[in-house]
Amino acid sequence: MTKISVVAFDGTRFDIDAENGSTVMENAIRNSVPGIEAECGGACACATCHVYVDEQWAEKVGSPEAMEEDMLDFAFDVRPTSRLSCQIKVRKELDGLVVHVPERQA
Repeated sequence: MTKISVVAFDGTRFDIDAENGSTVMENAIRNSVPGIEAECGGACACATCHVYVDEQWAEKVGSPEAMEEDMLDFAFDVRPTSRLSCQIKVRKELDGLVVHVPERQA
């Protein structure tokens, strides 16, 4: 298991034991993190699981692929570390990952 932390907009921190191979979005949904809507169920067809990757993790998480970048165009308040949580695969190298949920989803 890999530990990830999802910080809701109100500052509530959800520390989650995530199975490698799952996505940050799947784990946020399973743990009822507010603000992660995931309307498309993880198909990278919307921007309702938008998160900000903590600065110290941005390089390890990596940049979005072209399709994800296109979907981020529909997200609210996109920043340099914006990602769709459905596209971040949990892996042991991400143990300790911190992501933040924006004020609202698009």
